[in-house]
Amino acid sequence: MLLVNQVKVEISDNIEDFKPLLSKLLRVSIEDVLDYRIERRSVDARKKDMIFFVYTLSVKVKGEKRILSKNIPNVSKQVFKHSDVDYTKLNYAKDKKVAVIGFGPAGMFSALKFAQAGVNVTVFERGEEVDKRIKTIEEFSTSQILNTESNIQFGEGGAGTFSDGKLTNRKKDPLGKWLFSELVKAGAPEEILYVHNPHIGTDRLVEVVKNIRKEIIELGSTIKFNSKVSNILPHKKGLNITIGEDVEYFDYVILAIGHSSRDTIEMLYNNKCNIVQKPFAVGFRIEHKQEMINKAQFGPNHNHPKLGSAEYKLTHQTKDGKGVYTFCMCPGGLVVPASSEEGMVVTNGMSEYSRDKVNGNSALLITVDEKDFESSHPLAGIKFQRNLERKAFELGGSNYKAPIQTVGDFINNKTTTELGSVLPSYSIGYNFSNLRNVFTEKINDAFIEAFEKMGNKLKGFNSDDALLTGVESRSSSPVRIVRDKESFESLSTKGLYPVGEGAGYAGGIVSAAIDGIRVTHKILDLIKVN
Repeated sequence: MLLVNQVKVEISDNIEDFKPLLSKLLRVSIEDVLDYRIERRSVDARKKDMIFFVYTLSVKVKGEKRILSKNIPNVSKQVFKHSDVDYTKLNYAKDKKVAVIGFGPAGMFSALKFAQAGVNVTVFERGEEVDKRIKTIEEFSTSQILNTESNIQFGEGGAGTFSDGKLTNRKKDPLGKWLFSELVKAGAPEEILYVHNPHIGTDRLVEVVKNIRKEIIELGSTIKFNSKVSNILPHKKGLNITIGEDVEYFDYVILAIGHSSRDTIEMLYNNKCNIVQKPFAVGFRIEHKQEMINKAQFGPNHNHPKLGSAEYKLTHQTKDGKGVYTFCMCPGGLVVPASSEEGMVVTNGMSEYSRDKVNGNSALLITVDEKDFESSHPLAGIKFQRNLERKAFELGGSNYKAPIQTVGDFINNKTTTELGSVLPSYSIGYNFSNLRNVFTEKINDAFIEAFEKMGNKLKGFNSDDALLTGVESRSSSPVRIVRDKESFESLSTKGLYPVGEGAGYAGGIVSAAIDGIRVTHKILDLIKVN
């Protein structure tokens, strides 16, 4: 197979078959092009009046050696990377008990790997199965009564289920290839296998999650919802797990709790688990009209049906050395209520597959660390988060409505009293506020500096009527549960294997899932038998 890079196609061209184009590029007859597959597709919009799709294609062709000898630019031999071990063809000890705590991306794909290998596991998820979870989230938006165990953070699929289903591209990694193929098998759109910045969409992700759950159960494993783990203690050579009044022993425990299970982190810390603080990022959700974003990114082609809703990714290093950046951009999406503790307001972003809502939003974040926490305590970052979320709750009216402010008013340090063209999408409601009251002067100054610089990169980003909704505080974990670099086992708690975002080793659906898979392979290596 050959790999052909930088195949540019104007968006106005309707190419249903690449063979004629490939025959021209490879200087062979159409008959010699036997087959091809799209490996990657991205958009080149550097020239707004001439936008291209840029493809990478793998091609099966006659006379491969002869073609390579021509040294044609952007044509090379395709190199395949394969996982060294097929874990589905090995035998494993039947007397070892394995638990997975948490059923977000890391826990879900860990459980799937175990199940496909023939190792039955027990999954404990504190929240509800996804259909019930949807109803609970909808009830929170209408009643303002928070379910602290099942919400946008907790429940089947984890926090990623109610985002955009954004997938960072890790398909060069054999584990990433397996992950993407499993997602497609479970119902994700096939285009995630090749598009740049692929996404599934919350509406489709719900079905994907349910299908993966069904496969795990059909293969013999058990998934227990509404099953919060309240204690984990060493026992014999493994661990005792407490759920309600029940205590159950396991030899190996995958800890995949996500970045918001603060009570579980506190329990582990009190049980002498080795936990350290880590830098993370906090800020707001910023909303613009999606049409404005499309015009800024695509120019006169902003309404072209092939392009869909435009994205952006902006960064700025302040003069004080602070990193300010946009994160988790949701084109044509909504700002959603993501609280998981009473008396606190947290926001997140969400898009459906169609990305067809009026606004686009992203997190606008600034990095924070020990200097901002003013403490070296391992859990100081959690305390810092809670302080911001309480302030947001109070500014919003102490009823889970969100505090909002226009960018112009934030820059001018005054409470917003009226909206411009951008209307808030946060479902519970809003309260006009001055969001400068949430952060320190140093952080506020960094945001103001970033607005100007980012506005130079994306026209309209710092427009006066762009809308800020507070706060975004759960972009990543504020702690790391320290584990051995080789075995991935907790340094302090034998039998405990921290994985994913909550453990501080991932950020996003793909990296969390891959981390869970990688650690699962380590445990399978330990329990395999000849």
